[in-house]
Amino acid sequence: MMRGIEDYALLSDLQTAALVHRRGSIDWCCFPRFDSDACFAALLGDREHGRWLLAPEGPGEPTRRYRSGSLVLETEWDTPDGRIRVIDAMPPRGEAPTIVRVVEGLAGRVRIRSELLARFGYGRIVPALRRLDDAFVVTAGPDAIELRTPVPTAAENTATVSSVEVRAGQRVPFTLRWFPSHALRPPPVDPEEELRRTDAFWQDWSSRSSYRGPYRDAVLRSLVVLKGLTYAPTGGIVAAPTTSLPEWPGGERNWDYRYCWLRDATLTLLALLNTGYLEEASHWREWLLRAVAGDPDNVQIMYGVAGERRLPEWIIDWLPGFADSRPVRVGNAAADQVQLDVYGEVTDAMYQSRTHNLGASLAAWEFGRHVLGLLEDRWRDPDEGIWEVRGKPLHFTHSKVMAWVAFDRGIRLCEEFGRDGPIDRWRAIRSEIHAQVCREAWSDQLGSFTQSYGSSRLDASLLLLPQVGFLPPDDPRVRGTLTAVQRELTHEGLLLRYRSDEAVDGLRSGEGTFLPCSFWLVDALALDGRHDQATELFERLLGVRNDIGLLAEEYDASEGRLLGNFPQAFSHVALVNSALTLAKTAAGQVRHRAPA
Repeated sequence: MMRGIEDYALLSDLQTAALVHRRGSIDWCCFPRFDSDACFAALLGDREHGRWLLAPEGPGEPTRRYRSGSLVLETEWDTPDGRIRVIDAMPPRGEAPTIVRVVEGLAGRVRIRSELLARFGYGRIVPALRRLDDAFVVTAGPDAIELRTPVPTAAENTATVSSVEVRAGQRVPFTLRWFPSHALRPPPVDPEEELRRTDAFWQDWSSRSSYRGPYRDAVLRSLVVLKGLTYAPTGGIVAAPTTSLPEWPGGERNWDYRYCWLRDATLTLLALLNTGYLEEASHWREWLLRAVAGDPDNVQIMYGVAGERRLPEWIIDWLPGFADSRPVRVGNAAADQVQLDVYGEVTDAMYQSRTHNLGASLAAWEFGRHVLGLLEDRWRDPDEGIWEVRGKPLHFTHSKVMAWVAFDRGIRLCEEFGRDGPIDRWRAIRSEIHAQVCREAWSDQLGSFTQSYGSSRLDASLLLLPQVGFLPPDDPRVRGTLTAVQRELTHEGLLLRYRSDEAVDGLRSGEGTFLPCSFWLVDALALDGRHDQATELFERLLGVRNDIGLLAEEYDASEGRLLGNFPQAFSHVALVNSALTLAKTAAGQVRHRAPA
């Protein structure tokens, strides 16, 4: 059976993650961090690249759900011999990263099979396997994994295999823990207690949500995903826990998303602040400021989870890729690109932090002033833009608008919060950028702003103009752009980023509809007063989620399949913010990022 990206569920211990297929196989896991080498890489290959299967031996049909407000996964199997439930969880990190799997007998007698096949180094390194006391340990280079279970277990070639019959009322635990191979093995844990601890953590965390508006369950699920993609030691939030899941099957648009993008800063901050998660918002802002500190002249668009700057991109040639989509990439060369919009995102994040009473930071403002000083010259340059094109740099409209945002928010910080800065000079630059965008990016022929200066292409990022306060939602140019984007970029009811081809981004054409852009369309329609249309589209997007509420980056409507890295933080952030926008506009409150 062909796998789909939507077949997977997320587990997370707030430092790394695992993806579990609906048929019981953990096909992706990186230890000890999100961006570490994978020890299970069957997601991008097959069984021989590493996986951990736990499922009935015979035929059976699974149904699954998350426990409410958590990342504790329950999969129930109906088989000819009976019914079982498999409970999967990654407890918030204690002494060592841990995966707990408990099989619970519900009816009859069901024979289950556990098959652990670890492959370190993204599926390339076959480890040594040995039994130590009551555990099996696999070791290679710096990595070691220990498997404990009370049921009979044996080594079969390089796999660790258990086969046992589970009766109604019986519970059979399995515990897997990673540790550095040079270190002492971590002490055993009680799997049932670890499940209780994980449940209690998530229930406490979810109870802190202040959102009580429409679509609360969907909003909370997305917030739980964002928490699961957070690297707890630093507060950084990865874009996704995976690499190289294709934007189109068989295509080359396969990127490593296990890093933290500055572009996500403001939207993520707003999603957390407006749903009651001030502590998470504060940690995210602190990560942001640490990451960019020390070298403001060379702000990058993305960093590692601890703020690492070097993210060299290389190709894993021994992995065939998901759905034969090559190349499989590790690292991301886009970290070296020039993308002017990040200056606006960083400055806007500072402004939103103050307006939401997150606290003042003089060091942050000194950095902000420095950034604006750099941007005084750099805003006139072409760049690679929001979509990180690998073609020729252009004067992208979204980049120029976000440069305008940077100066606008710097001015507001001075006017509203007493910060010191050259306001008159910044006002002049803000006016110059605004006039230039309105002149160079407008097309009378299209009745719309365009993707870049002098272009005839459209781009979904143009929908953000009213959200960031560049022009009001009822401005005829904004409405014309909304109409043109809907007309030209809608595909089977959802929105493309732009019409992809080699001329713009240097890659072969072909990708799905882009889910964050479709949520931006929800926002644009709501701000334009078209609440019913916005609601209809939002509910269509909720239907795109998989059976447990997870979203990838893109979607192929014709085949009903998710595309791109998974689950995608940007898509879940956009869902939360669109729900907030719908709630506000339904109450007659205009909601955008820079209220007049």
